[in-house]
Amino acid sequence: MKAVVVRGAMDLRIEQTPVATAGAGQVLVAISYGGICGSDLHYWQYGANGSFQVREPLVLGHEVVGRVAQLGPEVSGFALGDPVAIHPASPCPLPGAAPSGLHLAAGGSYLGSASTTPHTQGGLTGNLVVQVEQLRALPAELELRTAALAEPLAIALHGVGRLGDAVKGARCFVSGAGPIGLLAAAVLRFRGAAHVAISDLQPRALEVAGALGADELINIAEGQAPSDAGFDIGIEAAGAPRSLQTVLGAVRRAGSVVQLGILPRDPSPVGLAELGLRELTVYGSQRFETELDEAIELLAAHPELEQVISHVFELEDAVSAFEMAADSAKSSKVLIHLAD
Repeated sequence: MKAVVVRGAMDLRIEQTPVATAGAGQVLVAISYGGICGSDLHYWQYGANGSFQVREPLVLGHEVVGRVAQLGPEVSGFALGDPVAIHPASPCPLPGAAPSGLHLAAGGSYLGSASTTPHTQGGLTGNLVVQVEQLRALPAELELRTAALAEPLAIALHGVGRLGDAVKGARCFVSGAGPIGLLAAAVLRFRGAAHVAISDLQPRALEVAGALGADELINIAEGQAPSDAGFDIGIEAAGAPRSLQTVLGAVRRAGSVVQLGILPRDPSPVGLAELGLRELTVYGSQRFETELDEAIELLAAHPELEQVISHVFELEDAVSAFEMAADSAKSSKVLIHLAD
């Protein structure tokens, strides 16, 4: 069985890994598609994601979907061949569970992460064993390729969800039109925002944002900027201090800011005076908990979200896939195809 394995900075390989068997309460999934996330890129480029260092061979990937290939003992509710998405967290909520803050609990693991020792191996592999509660059934009308967006869409849903009912009728600004920013802008529209503006350095990213219904496209590379500090809501989705500074300056008095992008751990120069002067409310956002269920429903109801996917590579071309995913001028969400 082949897998996408990182061994250190700029050391990405296609390697043979053992074929696993589903045990009690487990399911073996034949992976069909996997998306390349920013954390995957960091493991490849730097041999680390934040403070999590690659210390042993790590199979990457946590944005994965596929088909049930084997049911372990004591497993019910699924059949061989069923299309499924996989919740990458362990422990994770049961399908349809109410939010409980489980995603913020200490401990646990995440697919394709060096945060644990031994590392938690990821899903860019032919077959993956997971706990049955990690599975989410996919509707028949939802293509597996499109369903690979469920995990990043769940992240966008969680971030926007931090704002509650404040989104409806609001003027909103998103800084960063990468995959998460694009999906966040779409979620704002679904939640009833009156106006959605989005900024980026790349014309291609803004074109996709426009196709998804953004009302205002701001090209930073051409010197454009938010017209005033009148937005009710600002979402930082680029993971850059300068981007956060732009968001803080674009939001009105008593407005709200969501930090959705992953900022550097190192100290960064950001002027925070406006937080107090204009009484801004800032929300952090960490991954997601139960939002994967809603993400699947939205993808089935809004096939236009598929436009966030820019490229699909075969497993053997994984290095090229990572190189493309790192080029924001040419790509949005890049997928690796493993099986039908």
